[in-house]
Amino acid sequence: MYGVNARPNTEGPPELPAPGTLLVDTSRSNRVGEFRGVAGLYWSLRPMGGGAEWEVEPRHVRPALPIEQLRARTARANARSRGDVL
Repeated sequence: MYGVNARPNTEGPPELPAPGTLLVDTSRSNRVGEFRGVAGLYWSLRPMGGGAEWEVEPRHVRPALPIEQLRARTARANARSRGDVL
């Protein structure tokens, strides 16, 4: 019989993070970005140090570890001191 041994998909979509939450895009060499919002089927992330937003599938995103958050915040502080971002 078709589907008798099939396992049901019990995994729902990932919970939507709050804007500004630091996330890691595992499909792009573990690039860290701030969650900006939803664009269709994708989540929009933006680098903390400034730059263009990019889109990623939610399945390729995980919360940033404390060390990754520290690195991203340091990069933003350095960019701000150079005048690259406000």
